Amino acid sequence: MKPNILFIYTDEQRYDTLSCYGNDRLEMPNLNRFAESATVFEQTYVTQPVCTPSRSTLLTGLYPHTNGMTENNNLLRDDIRCLPEMLPRGMYTCGHHGKWHLGNEIFAQHGFTDWIGIDDGYHKYYTDDKDPEARSSYHHWLRAQGVEPRENNRFGRAECTRLPEHLGKPAYLAGEACRFLQENKDNPFCLFVNFFEPHMPYFGPRDNQYNPDTFWPPELWDDPPDESCHLKTRALRNAYAHKKYYDWIFDMTNEVDWKKLRANYMGLCSLVDTHAGTILNCLNDLGLDENTIVVYTSDHGDMMGDHQLMAKCVMYEQSSRVPLLIRMPGQNEQHRVKGPVSHIDLLPTLLDAMDVEAPSGLQGESLKDLLTGGTNERDVFIEWNGPNNGFGDVSGSVKLEESMLELATGDEIQAAMTDPVRTIVTPDNWKFNCSPLGMHELYDLNSDPGECRNLATDPEQKPRMNEYLSRIQRWQRMTGDTANVPDTIP
Repeated sequence: MKPNILFIYTDEQRYDTLSCYGNDRLEMPNLNRFAESATVFEQTYVTQPVCTPSRSTLLTGLYPHTNGMTENNNLLRDDIRCLPEMLPRGMYTCGHHGKWHLGNEIFAQHGFTDWIGIDDGYHKYYTDDKDPEARSSYHHWLRAQGVEPRENNRFGRAECTRLPEHLGKPAYLAGEACRFLQENKDNPFCLFVNFFEPHMPYFGPRDNQYNPDTFWPPELWDDPPDESCHLKTRALRNAYAHKKYYDWIFDMTNEVDWKKLRANYMGLCSLVDTHAGTILNCLNDLGLDENTIVVYTSDHGDMMGDHQLMAKCVMYEQSSRVPLLIRMPGQNEQHRVKGPVSHIDLLPTLLDAMDVEAPSGLQGESLKDLLTGGTNERDVFIEWNGPNNGFGDVSGSVKLEESMLELATGDEIQAAMTDPVRTIVTPDNWKFNCSPLGMHELYDLNSDPGECRNLATDPEQKPRMNEYLSRIQRWQRMTGDTANVPDTIP
């Protein structure tokens, strides 16, 4: 009998929010317990540190530059297959619950038949034959509970985060996931559950769970990007330092609101833990854990004040590195995998573990042999393809903040925001961010895990950077990436 798949992923959860990654300050009892009997990948990277491109890789096994999902809010083409479309026809009941962010949020697609949507805000991605007045499953459920939307007959994100916990998206998703498991306990299934949290707007029903002083200051707060760093990170830092964030709720010009934002973020992580725990407990209570592969990860991280940055869209570890836990059927002890791995390998790994032949064209490799522990010895590649910076249209030009213009001209800032940086993380733990604009960054993660010392200007490191550049170029040829990286580092 082929195993089931339960794939739980969050939005914007950095890797160091669980005890298996060294954080014992957060109340995460369910996921910490799950990690005790799972394979912990110690160093997992996304393919692009922003929502749509990253989750497209999780579902398709392709890099964003290959599947076309290079910026937020793109529409995943019908001819690009997701995991359910790769499984034997009719063998699995496939469900997708939660945030989709690959276009249409309301209607089932790409082989999923049990579809639970939680967002009303993606109307512009409806195709001509879809009803623009349709609303998400969560919308209809809230109205059945007696909750009415405040305006435009839709529930906004901020509005939903202010609801009592039992009416919030995490509780709703947990309930629907348990319903799905009960209904399909006797049939092979593949269920994706995607929590919106701890994504911005950084408030919710657990806002008072943690003392804001507990998590202040961030370890790397006193290391903002300097002139050796990419102009994009410096521009973002300047913008955040002068910003009234999210309808003026958080004033990022003062320490008090930074503290509150960080505490709220940690509360959202604990909120997810509670409701992910409900799903895991249901799986166990139904006896399905003995034949189910369980995956837990996130689509990207969040800077949360490190280097005086917030959100994602940069190559720093806090933005591009995420938790990855995989528990195989019957597994009852923890294994650990050292060395960098990539989300690009996750789908091939699942197909291999399910004994399903992978379709040609997938761009990752199975990590099945590492599920009992070991060390990965392959390079990892991360890409950047667009603005997606939170200061304007996420799929268009960058809206420049006045504070950005303290650093460079408007044209220079625009170019920096869209600079198609290509990053390599090597098995011996070096990171090279290759910039077509020439703003390269080189970090030795062994001695400098906080990425505080950019070594790219050190003449002695030129041979190393050219070696890494050649490996990036080889990866580009193999995957059809056309980003215009330099021929050499002079």
